[in-house]
Order: sequence, then structure tokens, then C-alpha cells
Amino acid sequence: MIWMFIATIFSGLGAAGIALAIRAVTRKKAPKWLIPVFAGAGMLGFLIYSEYIWFDLKQSQLPDGVVIVGTETEGIFWRPLTFIAPYVTAFTAVDTQSIERSDDNTDVVSFTLYRFEQKLTESVSHRVHILHCRNRELVQLDPQGRPLINGMKRLDSSDSLYQTVCR
Repeated sequence: MIWMFIATIFSGLGAAGIALAIRAVTRKKAPKWLIPVFAGAGMLGFLIYSEYIWFDLKQSQLPDGVVIVGTETEGIFWRPLTFIAPYVTAFTAVDTQSIERSDDNTDVVSFTLYRFEQKLTESVSHRVHILHCRNRELVQLDPQGRPLINGMKRLDSSDSLYQTVCR
């Protein structure tokens, strides 16, 4: 977060420097208000750019064996550009190295599902899940390893989570 703040400040300073260069080239005939306008536009432009590249950056930082199984985009009221060109605000990924088949029933698979979110700050959460491959029933486990009854859902056979875990 501190690096984003520093990069935003430097983007503003760089854009203000361009405005200063414009004033120097025009022998100070360009208005002075151009400098803060350029600074603000530079910072705003950098923040918008960083939101749009967040998913690609996180995807490139994932280790081998992690498969992205779902993405979420949303239109945000105070960001009208997101209705025209939405960006990924959250995604879920499966660590394929965490997939374990049950000894008792080979149709039952446990795995770790990660959720990455880009809100005011970036957050990562993970939970262990159990998937019955034949019935396509997904159950979320609590931190003690007990199944959450309200965390149960049935997946479609075309669901990328089902395809990744049960293939």
C-alpha cells in the first residue's frame, strides 16, 4: 500500500513537471493553473491504470500449480468508467497441489480455495473445501475442519472449479 502511495505521488510530480515544461516552452504564457491540473490528472490516471492492471499483476505473481477458477467484475457507481469498461475486482484460485482424494471414497476431494479481492485495500482469504465429484456438491469447511451447512452448493458440470478439481 505504501508503494502505491509513493507511485501515485511521483506520477503527480511527473505530470506537474510536464506542465512546467509546457510553461517554459511557451515562455510562461500557459496558465499557472495547468500545473495542479496536470498533477491531479497524473495521479488520477495512475490510480485508474493500477486498478485495471491489478488482475494481470496478481495472475503473474501466482506460483505454478495455482489455477484461476473464477473472476468477478462489477460496475461501481462513483466510477462510471467501470460500466463501460469493467475490470476484475476479485478472483478465486485453486492450489492444485493441495488437492487430496479421500482414501475411503475417491469421489471426495479436499482442496484449498483462495479468494483475492481488490477493494480499498487488497485482501486474500483461503478456506478448505470438500467436493463430491460424482454429485458435484461443494462444502466449505470452517477453520476447525467442520463442514458449514450453509456453505454447501451444487456446481454445474461446466464449472471451472469442478473441471479443475475433479479431472
